[in-house]
Amino acid sequence: MDELTASLAVLAGFVLAGFAVGVLTMLVVRQNAARPRMLTPVDDIEPGAMPAGVASVLAVLPSSAVVLDREDRVLRASSAARAFGLVKGDRLVAPELLALARKVRRDGEIRESEIEVPGHKFGQDATNFAVRVAPLGSYGQVLVLAEDQTEYHRVEAVRRDFVANVSHELKTPVGALSLLAETIQDAADDPEAVTRFAGRMQHEAARLTYLVQDLITLSRIQGAEPIPTPGPVPVDEAVHDAIDRCNTTAVSKDIALVAGGTEGLQVWGDEELLVTALRNLIDNAVAYSPEHTRVVISARPAGDSVEISVSDQGIGIPESAQERIFERFFRVDAARSRATGGTGLGLAIVKHVAAAHNGAVTVWSKEGSGSTFTLRLPAFGGLAVSVSPSSTATPMEAAQ
Repeated sequence: MDELTASLAVLAGFVLAGFAVGVLTMLVVRQNAARPRMLTPVDDIEPGAMPAGVASVLAVLPSSAVVLDREDRVLRASSAARAFGLVKGDRLVAPELLALARKVRRDGEIRESEIEVPGHKFGQDATNFAVRVAPLGSYGQVLVLAEDQTEYHRVEAVRRDFVANVSHELKTPVGALSLLAETIQDAADDPEAVTRFAGRMQHEAARLTYLVQDLITLSRIQGAEPIPTPGPVPVDEAVHDAIDRCNTTAVSKDIALVAGGTEGLQVWGDEELLVTALRNLIDNAVAYSPEHTRVVISARPAGDSVEISVSDQGIGIPESAQERIFERFFRVDAARSRATGGTGLGLAIVKHVAAAHNGAVTVWSKEGSGSTFTLRLPAFGGLAVSVSPSSTATPMEAAQ
């Protein structure tokens, strides 16, 4: 949804820029058509004059706009052009733009290009521009329009990475299913082998199902849409539901899932989404914990919020990777991650679920000592209070 919105905004900017160039060209054509009836010689035209109406059009353009005279001096520059560092004083400081302007002045042809302008402040990243340069009148004046494309390029890069990652993740279970099917066909007369390979097929099919479900969940919650039917969610029930969904995997590794902390807390939100977030945190803890350890899930009040923590005794996360672990498909150790069978989307889903509830998720981790993920969510009624299981308090009553 964010990528689509950004793309539409960029397209709208180009349409408006094209419309502006058309309007400016029409103004110039009208002025040129009227010139034969004028008695003022060309030499009497002031070098710094612009066609009537041009300044008004430039004032409403969202793009960076610059008008150059025949000596490459800046006659008019929008605030955006100066903010991006395209103009300094009365000079255009981007060499590529200046070269384009001179070519347009020589042959009168409109030119379009893409350029990258280094940041004009220390530590500022380069800015990508889609530029359009057109002649403006018969006296060597040139119009330069530059549209900031940095966000568009970033969104495109994210989209390409996402498609590549999804393709890779889908290819693994699909390829395994195809190979296992061929193997079963060749071993049709060996019931034991058929049973073994059929079990592997079920495992790969489940992995494929989890990936598709995670993609659907992520697509639904990352669009910044409000939760349809928010309500009070008992934290104890959500935690136990999430533990039940992860128990089979934990038992296979002899990992104990322990629930603790303050009982009777409630948060405001969507129960299924919260269970999904907790399940992903617990699954992640189990996947990266050695056998015969335990994972602790605890809740505690924190002012007007409730904090739910999932702590493990696993391998930990390097400090350099902790800022990126909530990115889609990011893996600290790709080989180990794929061996665990995860989709690479679990922590991204947790981040978006937290954001959808006006909450946040944080991580503490030390290599060799385990990790603790903390989900902070708004308390039901605006105050984290413990209620009895039979309580039916309204939000106002819970806040009192």
